[in-house]
Amino acid sequence: MKRNLQNRVVVITGASAGIGRETALLFARENCRLVLAARRESRLKSLAEEIKHSRVEAVPICTDVSDQAQVGQLIQSTVERFGRLDILVNNAGYGLYAKVEDTSPEELRAIFATNFAGAFYGMRAALPIMRQQHSGHIINVSSIAGKRGLPWSGAYCATKFAMNGVTESLRSELIGSGIDVSLVLPVSTTTEFFDAAKNKSDRPNRPIGIVQSARQVAEAIVRCAKNPRPEVLPYPPARILILLNAVSPRLVDWLGTKLVQRAKKQELK
Repeated sequence: MKRNLQNRVVVITGASAGIGRETALLFARENCRLVLAARRESRLKSLAEEIKHSRVEAVPICTDVSDQAQVGQLIQSTVERFGRLDILVNNAGYGLYAKVEDTSPEELRAIFATNFAGAFYGMRAALPIMRQQHSGHIINVSSIAGKRGLPWSGAYCATKFAMNGVTESLRSELIGSGIDVSLVLPVSTTTEFFDAAKNKSDRPNRPIGIVQSARQVAEAIVRCAKNPRPEVLPYPPARILILLNAVSPRLVDWLGTKLVQRAKKQELK
């Protein structure tokens, strides 16, 4: 039975653009009450105003998820405003293109602080509230790159593998609690992600391979909120990559490298 999302309180990190923005707009259509979090305050306020035109309450809160105190304040402010927290969408993150040997320890710490620790802080802050309610739903937006490492993306893939692991552990720990935990695994998505990614390689700053839109991923997230599932693949055929990697990881090594090399050649034309 699908859940009615009307009046549910939803916190979305990374809400100022891309998947986060599209997810906020779709939750607004479901008449949810929204808390929008990101670092770019002007964009957050603009999105909140856009949502309010449809008579849906949306609160922008400027938040750097790599700062545990700010994430804690985000969750606390949500509960103070609405009295509860029903859905937390951990979506904030950024990319880094570099060989493993070219990735500095500082870059590794920084990307883990946002992509992994930001979600971890959110979960830890939200769980006591959801336990008290005996209900809630944590949706972690990872990537297919968290199931299979990709060349020139070692640090980024590592953050997503970590996200997958903690999500699976938490889901097991919460059996019978009334709290759902879901993992969303998009393929390459057309967003500002690639423009914002730090690139220390000659890999093109654009999606490679199969590409989907931010709206398609957002639709999968909202469907998951209505009908919670442990794992969501917005592009279902991506399951083939996961299965192929289990059978022949060396073949997937070769395919991934060839895909990037072909993209480089196209960039030079």
